[in-house]
Amino acid sequence: MTITLVNPDGLPKVDLYRQVSVATGSRLVSVAGQVAWDADGVTVGAGDLTAQVEQCYLNVGTALAGVGATFGDVTRLTVYLVDWTPDKMPLIEAGVARAAAKLGVTPVPPLTGIGVAALAAPDLLVEVEATAVLD
Repeated sequence: MTITLVNPDGLPKVDLYRQVSVATGSRLVSVAGQVAWDADGVTVGAGDLTAQVEQCYLNVGTALAGVGATFGDVTRLTVYLVDWTPDKMPLIEAGVARAAAKLGVTPVPPLTGIGVAALAAPDLLVEVEATAVLD
């Protein structure tokens, strides 16, 4: 495997992601920010953060599969959250769990969450971008 995920001693252990990834592959994959749109560009889960997180992760999975990658190849995720407050964390975790069940893998690469004022369309609550490495 080209990616090793690690929680080094001395850093907090977070269930949603690992603190560090080590990549040994040779092809860098950059996935554009994925929002909660289906294949026809229709928003999934309008007003429902959990449903939108799930759809974003599923879309990232689809994008990765399109180039022969999986979440196992992801070195980091960046998640943009509209009007972020810490009390929304359980909704994020639930969406990730639902996507993980459908994907058959728990996506836990290093993750940075960034609160933003808005995204590309007013009904979008979250956007997820990924970087992966392949041999």
